[in-house]
Amino acid sequence: MTARRVAVTGLGLVSPYGGDLPDFFTRLVAGESAVHHLQTDDVPRPLSMPFVLCPGFDARVALGGPLAAMMERFAHLGLAAAFAAWADAGLARQPQPGEHRDDWGCLWGTALGGIQTFERGYKDIWLNGRQRLSPLSVVMSMGNAVNAHISIQLALGGVSSSHSAACASSAVAIGEAFRRIRAGDAQVILTGGSDATQTYGVAQGWLAMKLLSPDVGAAAHQACRPFAQDRAGLVLGEGGAALVLEDWEHALARGAHIHAEMVGYGASCDHSHLVRPDAGGQARAMRAALAEGALAPEDVDYVNAHGTSTPEGDPIEIAALTQVFGAHAPALAVSATKSMHGHLLGAAGAIEALATVLSLRQQAIPPTAHLAGRLDAACAGVDHVLEGRRGVRVRAALSNSFAFGGSNAVLAFRQAQPA
Repeated sequence: MTARRVAVTGLGLVSPYGGDLPDFFTRLVAGESAVHHLQTDDVPRPLSMPFVLCPGFDARVALGGPLAAMMERFAHLGLAAAFAAWADAGLARQPQPGEHRDDWGCLWGTALGGIQTFERGYKDIWLNGRQRLSPLSVVMSMGNAVNAHISIQLALGGVSSSHSAACASSAVAIGEAFRRIRAGDAQVILTGGSDATQTYGVAQGWLAMKLLSPDVGAAAHQACRPFAQDRAGLVLGEGGAALVLEDWEHALARGAHIHAEMVGYGASCDHSHLVRPDAGGQARAMRAALAEGALAPEDVDYVNAHGTSTPEGDPIEIAALTQVFGAHAPALAVSATKSMHGHLLGAAGAIEALATVLSLRQQAIPPTAHLAGRLDAACAGVDHVLEGRRGVRVRAALSNSFAFGGSNAVLAFRQAQPA
């Protein structure tokens, strides 16, 4: 059976910059950081750390009070992003006459799911002495809450499942959605990811690993510095992003606007260490995505790097890129948008895939913020984007997501072109 082409017909997000796609991308290309200093009053002691929040987002306004009351923050963010992507694709909430959604589905990614509900429950039972929890506690905390609500709200009768692969969760969900459409098993899949990680327990866990940037106060907005010599760790955040993937012919038949074409997905496991990345494993995933997309290294103009700003991870990713792209590596534009929107954990792959699609659509590339004059020699070898670029050629691009457990997921996109 001939593999089907896969169109990206819808984009939606809830980000630290809001939910307006043009504004989101404009601010990324401008190098505008959304990182700020977060001071909490948690017990037993407060937290002080750089963080990225979506302060303007009100779930009751975005979703309606009754629906919002059934979910927690990660689901609020996910459902709002999904609805935005669905609208952007020109699709109605409910099936239209003659429209059958039995092979339309939802694949979603989240690393921590309903962690806020879990943590609140622990506090209520063990610290506050409550005898009962809310009867909604289980359904609010389950990892598949987002895709379940999306499928119900949009009457999607096909596949509905969640993927959890740490920081690669939403990239895996997008990749698996791509594979289903490419194989002819689905016509339309709404896919993406969301996470909301601002809890005391989550922060303490990352702090214990010494992976969070210690920069606070006035320096917080520059706390995430991928590939920089003075990088000091990652910055956590919250958010949600969604893409509508669609069979190419189905999209053309209904007159949909096609943002880009998804052409490849590469997945691999480092199979070497639980938390230390491996260049060989990352390179295998990139090569697989290129092969499936029938892309030569020189066809790729841009890579949205995983780039978390950790001392060990950043040079390993550059080593993997130079392995894969060889003589083309010095001309390969590379940037890490986490420098501006932070690390959204399970949502990271989705928001970065969305940014990559916008790069193809607008022929522009966002920078790695805070890198000018700071490049680590160990991270040299590619064309690091120090300032946003517009009016450049971006024919094909990769979005990299690498995770604890050695899970690697690479998504390949190219400009939308007729057959």
